[in-house]
Amino acid sequence: MGEKLDVPHMWSADMETAIRKQNELAEGVYVTGQSLEQMREGYNTERAFWNDCGPSVCDTRDCVVVTSTGDVPIRMYRPSAHSTLPVIVYIHGGGFILGNLDTHDRITRALAVETGAAVIAIDYTLSPEAKFPTAIRQCAEVVTYLHEHAQEWGIEPGHVSFAGDSGGANLSCATYLWLRDEVGSDIVVDSMLLFYGAFGLRDSASMRLFGGSWDGLTEADYAYYLEQYFASSEDLYSPYFDILSADLAGVPPCYIVAAGLDPLRDDSRTLHQMLQAHQVAVYDEVPGVIHGFLHHGRVLEATNDVIARAARFYRACMAAS
Repeated sequence: MGEKLDVPHMWSADMETAIRKQNELAEGVYVTGQSLEQMREGYNTERAFWNDCGPSVCDTRDCVVVTSTGDVPIRMYRPSAHSTLPVIVYIHGGGFILGNLDTHDRITRALAVETGAAVIAIDYTLSPEAKFPTAIRQCAEVVTYLHEHAQEWGIEPGHVSFAGDSGGANLSCATYLWLRDEVGSDIVVDSMLLFYGAFGLRDSASMRLFGGSWDGLTEADYAYYLEQYFASSEDLYSPYFDILSADLAGVPPCYIVAAGLDPLRDDSRTLHQMLQAHQVAVYDEVPGVIHGFLHHGRVLEATNDVIARAARFYRACMAAS
């Protein structure tokens, strides 16, 4: 689709350091055409390095929540010993086919420490083992469980927020909409922190300009992820994937982050423009970085800066609620 820009000559020096390390750990990890098992093994290996060290939390707790479509592991990170904390539900990315609690462990720890909230990560069933909208339904049922068992988990049922990266940002929006429109839930969501998500654009300038082996987001790669995720080609048009086609009235305040060299950049730009009509969105575009940069906090200062800014946005929402 058109001629791509020379992204490797456009990213920052820190981003170059991260990419070199990524290739050292698992070169070609994001190239589709290999088996899904190979992709997952490479992804887990590469992410293990980035999750080492980082912020420490006061306590973690692993548990399994029984849902209508299977058992779903979750992990809670508590940044302090306070008996009751507000909660951020974190839904990880990975193109709907990769990732788990461990691959995003540093991100969730950092978010807990920076926000002061308990962060609970959901290990939804990946595709193609589970097809759309199974992951959304699982996340919605986990959130409902946590709301109903808030005292047991030491969280405030009246202060729930969502966060997610990439496919997880899409799932965060979809889970909110599912709870609102399918479940009719009375759970009040304070805010959403959405990091470089896919929100439903089927073509854009950024899709035509960016994407390569470094991020696994060529047009062919993206089509592969969606083929694994969807049960039907019609799912592409569902408001629980195409967030931009959903009724966005009443959506809670959103902090929307885009990577400047990301094929999905324009998804975030467009969502922000649409939410501006409801005056509930702040947009933050990070120059010189690619999709997935939130993982690279060991070498990329932009990662830590963004998490700190997201935390400030979250705290401002909490103060206003």
